[in-house]
Amino acid sequence: MSEGSTLTVSRAKLEGRVSLAGAKNSALRLLAASLLSSEEIVLNDYPAGLLDTQVHVEMLRVLGKNVENVSATSVRITESSSVRSQLEWEGRSIRNTLLILGALTARLGVGSVPLPGGCQLGERKYDLHVMLLERLGARVWDDGAYLRAEAPGGLVGADIHLPMRSTGATENAIIAGTLARGTTRVWNPHIRPEILDLISMLRKMGAQITVFGQEHIEIKGVDALGGCEHSVIADNMEAVTWLAAAVITGGDIEIAKFPYADLEVVLAHLRAAGAKLYQGEDSLIVRGGACYPIEISTGPHPGINSDVQPILAAWAAKARGESKIVDLRFPGRYAYAEEMGRMGLNFAVDGDMLRIDGKGGGLRGAEVRALDLRAGAALALCGLAAEGETVITDAWQISRGYVDFADKLRSLGATVVEG
Repeated sequence: MSEGSTLTVSRAKLEGRVSLAGAKNSALRLLAASLLSSEEIVLNDYPAGLLDTQVHVEMLRVLGKNVENVSATSVRITESSSVRSQLEWEGRSIRNTLLILGALTARLGVGSVPLPGGCQLGERKYDLHVMLLERLGARVWDDGAYLRAEAPGGLVGADIHLPMRSTGATENAIIAGTLARGTTRVWNPHIRPEILDLISMLRKMGAQITVFGQEHIEIKGVDALGGCEHSVIADNMEAVTWLAAAVITGGDIEIAKFPYADLEVVLAHLRAAGAKLYQGEDSLIVRGGACYPIEISTGPHPGINSDVQPILAAWAAKARGESKIVDLRFPGRYAYAEEMGRMGLNFAVDGDMLRIDGKGGGLRGAEVRALDLRAGAALALCGLAAEGETVITDAWQISRGYVDFADKLRSLGATVVEG
């Protein structure tokens, strides 16, 4: 989908089997980490159809990497000339540019990237990234258009104490630490599936990384990293989306390659909130159930990820009674509720809490706008339960994180029109 695109969704009962794509939040990190080596890297189970991965691939090409789609789910990254230290990019930005900066500085001793973009989720600053690069010996500055870093003698290992469990800062510290001289220790890291996937690939490339639970990560710097072949983990956010869609529509869906270990807390909450879940050999079977009110607070893994809460707001819209959602990480991330309000949702924002007064459904189709990726998916779920047609504008946002979203909906029996 392109900017200005729409997605029209009608009420449906979803039934059938759906397969998960590789995780967006993992694939982007792996692409950034490929800059640490000049050797060939092959990524399998790769979500090539995502707009955000396509943007990132073009960034790699601008920097001098060769990126070839071997298949719809496999990509090969090679290098035939020197990688450039400055990312000159005028297209849509993604926040992953911060990891590109860390990788360039670690490998080349200098790097420049456009100031980061992506979803507007309240205040998403980059001070932690500046701090960690400075702790590793780099000079970092912002000239208004670019964020720049330089460490002419190379990065030097150090202890990095994160004041909060930041996913991006943890990833950048790991990436930068792999080629730093000496040992880097990251204290108070955010240990989550995507970060463990990043560490897994880096180890295959020759990095020396040890994880000490949620306490700290130790990275012993090496002189150079090699190539590898690696499979991207399944997308747990897509898994939660289809799970919620099945229950919201009273449907019957089998979700192939379901990442149980990554979603234990979410599954416990949704079972308690009425989901009827059964474990298959390598899948999750969702046989309807009912949407009961929920009370959730987002937090570091293994807690409920902030990305999940818009999807659970759609669940709450179908429930009968009051639900409460608290997002302390991104407290400004409730703007999507106003779009759901156009469909008849009763809600109120009370400080950091979103209150939703569900009426057991009662939503009606309307024209709404996808303010970000997960908000767009949540609005589509509401549309599947609403009377009449729901037209989602800026539907390209959904394609940033879901491969073949409309086609998968159609395969499950929904009527979906792209415009």
